[in-house]
Amino acid sequence: MEKILRAAVERGASDLHIKAGDAFRARIDGRLVPLTRQVLTHEQTRSIALGLLPTEADRARIDDLTDHDCSWTAAGLGRFRVNIMRQRGVLSIVMRLIPFDVPSLESLRLPPALAGIAGAERGMVLVTGVTGSGKSSTMAAMIRHINERTEKHIVTLENPIEFLHADAKSSVTQREIGVDTESFRSGLRAALRQDPDVILIGEMRDAETVDTAMKAAETGHLLVSTLHTPDAQSTILRVMAMFPPEEQQVVRLRLAESLHAVVSQRLLPRASGQGRVVAAEVMLVTAAIRDLISEGRVGEIRDFIEEGRTQYGMQTFDQHLADLVRAGDITYEVALGAATRPSDFALKFKVLERGVAAPAIPAPEAATAGAGLQGGSGFDFLNG
Repeated sequence: MEKILRAAVERGASDLHIKAGDAFRARIDGRLVPLTRQVLTHEQTRSIALGLLPTEADRARIDDLTDHDCSWTAAGLGRFRVNIMRQRGVLSIVMRLIPFDVPSLESLRLPPALAGIAGAERGMVLVTGVTGSGKSSTMAAMIRHINERTEKHIVTLENPIEFLHADAKSSVTQREIGVDTESFRSGLRAALRQDPDVILIGEMRDAETVDTAMKAAETGHLLVSTLHTPDAQSTILRVMAMFPPEEQQVVRLRLAESLHAVVSQRLLPRASGQGRVVAAEVMLVTAAIRDLISEGRVGEIRDFIEEGRTQYGMQTFDQHLADLVRAGDITYEVALGAATRPSDFALKFKVLERGVAAPAIPAPEAATAGAGLQGGSGFDFLNG
């Protein structure tokens, strides 16, 4: 198992998939590729799951588990966020790599505006995007930025705890759902009585949690959380949709006052074919955007984000995509496929970059079977 994990980490894998009846697979640069030739048996998968479960009580009920989240540490490799599930009646495991080192805003190449957002005294900051878009890394970098520069009490509520933050200028209290507190809702309510300056919630899943989060922002705390939404406009609409229709007008007014920023991101393949790069939309709630939210004119927000780039440091996805193409980080074709308004993006880009050809995407090398590495577990690795 350690040899397989090491091989996956060395190849830059973000996730490892372990399933009875299939080979070990790893997500590398966004593609799910096989690492071994041999397939796992149910007994082997069950044995791996037993080794990942943190407590004797969990191991005793392994045959009754249907969905279970936990974390696991491999010495010298990193920590892993683990989900153990049951499919077709047998166990399956997905492991997400969490590096030991907490990333910085600079190392993630995030927009400069995020440093200012992390330095806010109060308000709600939402980091959004699809699963696997790097939201956890971005939030960890924001917490690191605060921790290294200010004297504050930071409380995080996570399921499970991912990046481990050592106290620096700030004091960081990290609580795991199901271990240190019962739920996000109860943990958030309790956090308001724990003298926090900054509260991080791993995910806002229901109206009650959102309501309490807005109260935290309204009472002078900086609250950072995530939603699975693609951009700033849809984030505002999603928050409102969590509440009954008769409450939405009040929620809209509260959101206009409590929301500080929305950072939406996507991971795109680099033009070199190696690795991925973050494309981000950044919305700061200015007086004009606050009025748009309170008046229900959410559809106009994107234009205000675009116009506020120079003055406020905001940017739309399409603006950042154009920057990444000009810098040679991604190809024009990838940018066009990821653009929010593809036809507008193509027109504006051609006007600005007339006569500049976008680099071609190199074909990814296919993993070829060969002698490879022979793991002590009896699994032959595929080359690559």
